[in-house]
Amino acid sequence: MLAKGIRIEGLKKRYGSGDTAVDALRGVDMQVDPGEVVGLVGPSGSGKSTLLKCLGAVIEPTAGRMILGDTTIYDNGWKVNDLRALRRDKIGFIFQAPYLIPFLDVTDNVALLPMLAGVANGEARQRARELFQALDVEHRAKAMPSQLSGGEQQRVAIARGLINRPPVILADEPTAPLDSTRALAVIRILNDMARKFETAIIIVTHDEKIIPTFKRIYHIRDGVTYEEAGEGRAFE
Repeated sequence: MLAKGIRIEGLKKRYGSGDTAVDALRGVDMQVDPGEVVGLVGPSGSGKSTLLKCLGAVIEPTAGRMILGDTTIYDNGWKVNDLRALRRDKIGFIFQAPYLIPFLDVTDNVALLPMLAGVANGEARQRARELFQALDVEHRAKAMPSQLSGGEQQRVAIARGLINRPPVILADEPTAPLDSTRALAVIRILNDMARKFETAIIIVTHDEKIIPTFKRIYHIRDGVTYEEAGEGRAFE
């Protein structure tokens, strides 16, 4: 079993029943190791969103197995009692929009999550400062979200995704609103953070600017995945 990272075996998701049943996932297998960033691509309706929601413990699969970090979280049924705590402690989320809380400064936006998990205020803020330094936004620690550029907001969102040191990060179209330079900068940061914190990162994307950066890509179509080697050319 992986000490960290993510493994999915035979994951299925069926919506509805009888003649109206729809099999959104038909048996997905996937493995992402600690320190690795992989792409997940596929056309609309292929099952990407359903897979991401299952991985994020937002919806319940129908069958299969999911392991996050060193914990089997689903094996033909949930194996954890508190899904909210699972999402908070084991899974980091990065979205297309940063979704920063507008009335909190940058540090409070990032430190809030660990404090909700019971981390002391001082330690939470120290974690935030360390991430800001790594992400080159330390000078913006006291700024309000409205004072940040789009690229800075996304870096803060990355810090928030990493703050609880989850074994897995799910990034949903994180570069969609960014130009090529900023998009590649965000992907470089995610690769650096994956290696530094031994985090497994899955990036769902349609963004052709970043697809050549992945060393491994999972394609999903009609609820089934297949893997191919990517170019990985931007980070050699």
